[in-house]
Amino acid sequence: MVDRTESVPTAASVGRALRRAATGRALDVDEASALLAARGAALDELLRIAGEVRDAGLREAGRPGVVTFSKKVFIPLTRLCRDRCHYCTFATVPHRLPAAYLEKDEVLAIAREGAAQGCKEALFTLGDRPEERWPAARRWLDERGYDSTLDYLRACAVAVLEETGLLPHLNPGVLSWSELQRLKPVAPSMGMMLETTATRLWSEPGGPHHGSPDKEPAVRLRVLDDAGRVGVPFTTGILIGIGETPAERVDALFAIRRRMREYGHLQEVIVQNFRAKPDTAMRGMPDAELHDLAATVAVARVVLGPRARIQAPPNLIEGEYDLLLRAGIDDWGGVSPVTPDHVNPERPWPQLDELARHTAEAGFTLRERLTIYPEYVRAGDPWLDPRLLPHVTALADPETGLAVEAARPVGRPWQEPEEVFGGRIDLYTTIDTTGRTGDRRGDFDSVYGDWSEVAGKVTVPVAGSSDPDLRAGLRLAADDPAALLEPRHQAEALALFGADGPALDELCRIADDVRRDAVGDDVTYVVNRNINFSNVCYVGCRFCAFAQRESDADAYRLSVEQVADRAEEAWAAGASEVCLQGGIDPKMPVTGYADIVRAIKARVPGMHVHAFSPMEIVTAAAKAGVPVKEWLLQLRDAGLDTIPGTAAEILDDEVRWVLTKGKLPAAAWVEVVSTAHELGIRSSSTMMYGHVDHPGQWLAHFRVLAGVQDRTSGFTEFVALPFVHTNAPIYLAGIARPGPTWRENRAVHAMARLLLHGRIANIQCSWVKLGDEGTVAMLRAGCNDLGGTLMEETISRMAGSGNGSARTEEQLKAIAAAAGRPARKRTTAYGHAGA
Repeated sequence: MVDRTESVPTAASVGRALRRAATGRALDVDEASALLAARGAALDELLRIAGEVRDAGLREAGRPGVVTFSKKVFIPLTRLCRDRCHYCTFATVPHRLPAAYLEKDEVLAIAREGAAQGCKEALFTLGDRPEERWPAARRWLDERGYDSTLDYLRACAVAVLEETGLLPHLNPGVLSWSELQRLKPVAPSMGMMLETTATRLWSEPGGPHHGSPDKEPAVRLRVLDDAGRVGVPFTTGILIGIGETPAERVDALFAIRRRMREYGHLQEVIVQNFRAKPDTAMRGMPDAELHDLAATVAVARVVLGPRARIQAPPNLIEGEYDLLLRAGIDDWGGVSPVTPDHVNPERPWPQLDELARHTAEAGFTLRERLTIYPEYVRAGDPWLDPRLLPHVTALADPETGLAVEAARPVGRPWQEPEEVFGGRIDLYTTIDTTGRTGDRRGDFDSVYGDWSEVAGKVTVPVAGSSDPDLRAGLRLAADDPAALLEPRHQAEALALFGADGPALDELCRIADDVRRDAVGDDVTYVVNRNINFSNVCYVGCRFCAFAQRESDADAYRLSVEQVADRAEEAWAAGASEVCLQGGIDPKMPVTGYADIVRAIKARVPGMHVHAFSPMEIVTAAAKAGVPVKEWLLQLRDAGLDTIPGTAAEILDDEVRWVLTKGKLPAAAWVEVVSTAHELGIRSSSTMMYGHVDHPGQWLAHFRVLAGVQDRTSGFTEFVALPFVHTNAPIYLAGIARPGPTWRENRAVHAMARLLLHGRIANIQCSWVKLGDEGTVAMLRAGCNDLGGTLMEETISRMAGSGNGSARTEEQLKAIAAAAGRPARKRTTAYGHAGA
């Protein structure tokens, strides 16, 4: 996303770039920019190369010579927008419209007409968040009980699915990670044009995007990233001829390629040429020239490669079908026999017979696809929400993933699929005997994205600090430990994280003194049972060895009754708490979480239910289409007592996106736990360290936790979680290190005691990850809690931990005694428990 100045390519530079492209070598930005200038014989050669790349991709996809399109209706849900793009005639002002939004009946009338004509896609196009600019939009939504445009869009998409069977494709503009989560269950695909990465076109007065908050390139790139993290089949593209330089145009293509490789979610890239429109600020700007469009399409094909699906809108090319097919497109986009192109109303779509004829004249066969591309239809999970599966499979050819052209959409219920329980439900015991079936899941090479792209995002640890910083840090740790969190003492804090030898011994001694003053000598523990109710998960966290595909040999799901059975067994064995966590299972019904809690409380009313990570909560709320607060209230009413503060890993998105791929952003984690605390639902807090992180990120993580605690006082404890590397995908891929060192374990636990002093009194060490000997050492470095007896533990054991899945009370007492301390049984919230 660099603004560039550049010289005009020479014939020699174009020729060199063509030779490299012809031999399949990767092009850099300068070479790709030079190719944009190809004309005449050079352009013919570029088109030939691009066509060959496209043809190879179609052969690989199993549909040689096939060019696709989607038969759709265009639903302009609202033409109001908070942005002010200088070339747009779609967005308008309230007094020019009969109403701020289409009514749901109007939406359904369009969809029904499309279904009657054999359309299969309902393309929802709308302005970005108009209620934030236009009172008329806010008033319209309020009168009908919708909190936002996106809430109304979701409701309309469900209505279209249930009433007509058309498949929604949503283009609502900029979306957050959480909003993508909310919309994914109602639409097989979504989209947003990147348009350009040239920041100056947004930031400088007179630029085409000036005054449009949603057109900042960094914001739009974040949407592409978040769509990949959520697993949404996503359409994007570039708009050429709006004032960008050739290098800026190529920079946008390279940005798209990086995300395509990392997440694999960009199902389609549109190369669209600017066409000037009357009554806009850019009405006098010349249209993008068609040979420039063809060169750009060809460069996009060479840069993005054979697996990319590349489209050029057929109503914007002045009949030059053959030129664009030669340039390497393999899709014509959505074409409607019913509705106009509301974004370019002056340029009607071609008739389908005409489009098929021109495609055939160029030597290709035109085939209809669905709004979700064939590759994602055939893959299913994790791309397609189970509630959409019946709608998609009714229209898709199971062999090719393309549309069955004779199929007609029919409304179907949008509902949870029937959940199938079973699988390897004894994994919690057999993990300690027969172990896991293999060291990795079956889709290891694809589910985590392109490992080379992931490796390129790993940051280099900060350099070590000086001896004066270390001495100053030790003095501050003894005198005012919590002050180490302050930014002015960052050098001292980082020096302490790097302490070794006698300095590390002194750090641990100081931390243990602070522990003694804060909570005394008792080593506490809780008698509990850990129940992982499902390990089916498609999020693709790169550190996780627990998650399995539904078809994997080690996959399982427990029924509500089976979970309640285990809770009852735990109560009979003396447990006061059950800790419940599972994978983000796409077939988990939205009622499932509350059903589990109610079943446990019905069976064992006195059992404390400590359940559901922030990731589970935020995705379940999104799936239900309700705010996190409402979802937590439902769980609290069902009997939920506290939540685990897991899914935190490192609360620094720079490392988080390397480590987790699709997990909730740090801000969303903070929102969930803060909301829970405000509702009286307390939580633990955690940090998993020793993978692709460094001390600067640890320090930032502790600052985030301290900030939440200052606002809510809701954390009951902090748990340091050393990374277990053995079967972790990111370690098997050669990117993560093999867990923290012994020195780092001591330093992190000691620093947790010091940095959180006065905020979080209880510092817990994990015997599952550290082993008994390691746990004793951490009890001498500031820790006061051993966690629980667990009775079963699958997550760390699947990752390769060798320390078993359960400890008896006697074993925990022995660990405390080895540290020279008494042990005391506690409640989940650190009250005194009975004998």
